[in-house]
Amino acid sequence: MNLTKRNFLTGNQLKIIAALLMVVDHMGLMLYPDIDTFRIIGRLSFPLFAFKIAEGCVYTKNKIKYFSWIFLLGILCQVVFYYVEKSTDLGILITFSFSILLCYLLEYLKKTLFSKEKGILIKFLLVIAFVFSIYATYLFNQKYYVDYGFWGCVLPLFACLFRTVKSNGKEYLKSLDHNFIHVILFGIGLYILSLDIGYVQMYSMWALPLLLLYSGKRGKWRMKWFFYIFYPAHFVLLALAQQLFF
Repeated sequence: MNLTKRNFLTGNQLKIIAALLMVVDHMGLMLYPDIDTFRIIGRLSFPLFAFKIAEGCVYTKNKIKYFSWIFLLGILCQVVFYYVEKSTDLGILITFSFSILLCYLLEYLKKTLFSKEKGILIKFLLVIAFVFSIYATYLFNQKYYVDYGFWGCVLPLFACLFRTVKSNGKEYLKSLDHNFIHVILFGIGLYILSLDIGYVQMYSMWALPLLLLYSGKRGKWRMKWFFYIFYPAHFVLLALAQQLFF
């Protein structure tokens, strides 16, 4: 991945920005629903997190553990959502759980397609399985409400399309594994998502300049546990503020 001096934002910095924007968004949702400015500013949070989910799927050493943490935290948050809002709508971590599984399947599909050991039939069946998984995700979103819907679930896939694939002891797609290309493809998916949700979501496109400044580096601080704790904690604090002051 070729970097320039203009790529100065680390992954941790992007997550911190996304977390702060998420707080603003949820303040608008829970405390100031009549003020659109909070929700407009908060539109930038989801794409930043979605892009980092794609990164996590590619670089995590333990794929099962990565998925499990997101999914279990999502279930925990669903319990909190139901207690506070009495809502059975599925939150953003469930959206990202779908995303992670689809990204894993896409990575395995690419490895298989480039493999010289796998036959045509196996490759064909795996393509069918991948298409079916996308369609199953669409059907699930038609029956149940999942935050950001079908296009939210598949958005990280756009950032995974041209990631380097290792197969047969060789690296494929390496020449296309560039942050600029990932962000452009991701932007296409984000634009489709924005069209699907509505005009307010169009403000999320302003997240793309931030992603273009991404260095591809995690950063010096180890902040994984902070983000796992921060997400449910900020909801609890906002819910308390809602009960006490509003």
